[in-house]
Amino acid sequence: MIIKPKVRGFICINAHPAGCAANVDEQIAFTKAKGEVTGGPKNVLVIGCSTGYGLASRITAAFGSSANTLGVCFEKPSTDRKTGSAGYYNTAAFDSAARDAGLYSETINGDAFSDEIKDKTLALLKGGIGKIDLVVYSLASPRRTDPKTGETFNSVLKPIGQGYTAKNLNTDTLKITDITVEPANDEEIADTVKVMGGEDWELWIDALKGADLLSEGCKTVAYTYLGDKLTWPIYGRATIGKAKEDLDRAAAALTESLSGIGGEAKVSVLKALVTQASSAIPIMPLYMSILFKVMKAEGTDEHCIDQIQRLFKECIFSDTPRLDDQGRFRVDELELNLEVQAKVEAIWPKVNEENLLEVTDYAGYRSDFLKLFGFGVDGVDYDADLSPMVEVEFK
Repeated sequence: MIIKPKVRGFICINAHPAGCAANVDEQIAFTKAKGEVTGGPKNVLVIGCSTGYGLASRITAAFGSSANTLGVCFEKPSTDRKTGSAGYYNTAAFDSAARDAGLYSETINGDAFSDEIKDKTLALLKGGIGKIDLVVYSLASPRRTDPKTGETFNSVLKPIGQGYTAKNLNTDTLKITDITVEPANDEEIADTVKVMGGEDWELWIDALKGADLLSEGCKTVAYTYLGDKLTWPIYGRATIGKAKEDLDRAAAALTESLSGIGGEAKVSVLKALVTQASSAIPIMPLYMSILFKVMKAEGTDEHCIDQIQRLFKECIFSDTPRLDDQGRFRVDELELNLEVQAKVEAIWPKVNEENLLEVTDYAGYRSDFLKLFGFGVDGVDYDADLSPMVEVEFK
């Protein structure tokens, strides 16, 4: 079949196998060109490994530090009539490239929140690479089923205390209208913390520690985004903000728990980028379109692989990591540069449907969005007739 993008709102419902593979290859080439991560990890578990920051972490570990990697993801396989998910094709490409490079690479496909997948991971580690020296927690899911109670919780993207009205870009119609998001109630706040907070991160680390599968001096990181004034109402002072506070709580608790083996847990604050999760958040497509315009003009724009490369070299495996007052790793300093934010804030009230393509980099935002699903990648023939079937040896 000839595969063209099928976009529905903030999601693309298909993916291009050759495009996804080429995208992974680009990130691998970038990582190799940057050279070795001094003191980097050798056995790495990436929970949420198939797209965005999780995929970039696995690539950086493998091709920047020659690390063996075990990944956990939840992706839709391909059939002879339908494409698989982008993460499915990304995983196929990564596993193939890593094994060709002589590296251990295995992937478990299933619900990372479940006890079943945790148990399967422990068993595979015991029979394979053994103890882990870096655990990356990069899950992004709108819902979670508690493995102990069986109750399912759904997260919401809402402010707290009072409603929030702001400009919003409809990426289907390119219409810019005000959107009002009503405040969350107490149950919605608690449910969002349950899904997006630190509880599952703690369960993973506790399980690994209990099975004696963490190396002396092991490190674990969880990813987050904070932003600045324009995004605070939907991030910092919102349900997501409460979940992020719980990540900070979990990091402190895990560091104490890991002290006996010299381990530590850190929250890592990363830049606003186009991911399958961020594209669903109100105001973010417009904010990122403006931000990309400003940062490209400044020569400071980055993608996931750039961010994770710097996170590994400048923070996780650095003797002088960039930390904030809460002890988090910070790799969002270029986005939060005062001049950059001032320029973004100056454009924000002026942008409208007539000047959208002139004063923002919506074209760049759109290109990054499609590239997530394997479309618009250089060197790929998108008129070629190809099978969507790609085999992945999931464990």
